[in-house]
Amino acid sequence: MPELPEVEVLVRHLAPVLQGKTIRSVTVRKAKICRPTTERDLTDHLTGARFLGLMRRGKYLVFTLRRSAREQPFTVTGHLGMTGRMYLLPKHAPLPKHAVVVLGLGANCFVYEDPRQFGRFTLDDTAVKSLGPEPLGEAFTIAGFASELKRSTQAIKVKLLDQSLVTGVGNIYASESLFRAGVSPRKGARRLKLDEVARLHASIRDVLAEAIECGSTIPLDFAGSGKRDGLFYYGAVEGNSPFYQERLRVYDQAGKPCLKCATPIKRLVQAARSTFYCPCCQM
Repeated sequence: MPELPEVEVLVRHLAPVLQGKTIRSVTVRKAKICRPTTERDLTDHLTGARFLGLMRRGKYLVFTLRRSAREQPFTVTGHLGMTGRMYLLPKHAPLPKHAVVVLGLGANCFVYEDPRQFGRFTLDDTAVKSLGPEPLGEAFTIAGFASELKRSTQAIKVKLLDQSLVTGVGNIYASESLFRAGVSPRKGARRLKLDEVARLHASIRDVLAEAIECGSTIPLDFAGSGKRDGLFYYGAVEGNSPFYQERLRVYDQAGKPCLKCATPIKRLVQAARSTFYCPCCQM
C-alpha cells in the first residue's frame, strides 16, 4: 500500500506538470471513488477549474483549484488506496482498463487508475482534517509525542498506525522505526520511557526521510508504459527499478539474520497486521 514516502514522491513529480493546467473535461468511471461527493458535483466543480497547487497531507494528495479569479479556491482530496496510481497520458492514448477518473487537460489527460477501488478522489476533506501532525514537520515534537503515548493502552506498534497520533506512518515504517529505536513492538505505548520516545521520534523521521530520498532518485514513467512504473514503492517487490537500493532492515525479513546481531528476525501479527522485529535488539 502506498504510504507517506510514496505519496510524497508522487506529489513532487505531479505538482509541476499539473501547475496552471485547466480541466476541460471530467470523466468519472466509478462513482464510489468520489463518495460522499456525487459524480455530478465533482464534474461541475472541476470542469473549467485550474490547478493552483498540489501538496501531501499524510497519505493523502490535496489538489488546490480555482474556477475563476472571482471565486475562492477549493480542494480535491485524493487517496491511492491499496493499488492506485496517478499519472498523465497523451490525449489520444488508450485509457487503462482500471481508470476510475480521467481529467482532460488539453494535450494530456490526468488519469487516476485504481484496480481495487479502495481510493478516493473527492471534494470531501473530512479525513484530512482528522489527521495528526506531520512526522517531518515542526508540530511533531518529542513532548507532544510522549504526552499522546502516555494516554494509550495499546502496544506501541499498533499505536503508531493511529493517524491521529502522527500521520503517514504505515505498517512498513512502524516496524522499521521501532527496530532502529531498539523498542519492542509489543511494549505498551504508555510504558515507553522518555529516552525511548526520543529515539523512536528520531527514527521515524530518519526512516521516512531516507525512503523519500531513495524514491526521489528513481525516474518515474507517468505514461504508464511499464508494469511497475508511475509510483515508487519502498520495499522489496518483483520488478523494482534497477535504480532502487533495498534499505529495509526488518520488514518482510522474517528468518533472516538481524543486521546488528545476526539473530533471526521474527514475525508476529498485531491488529491483523504483520510486525517484524529482532527479539534480541528490541527487548
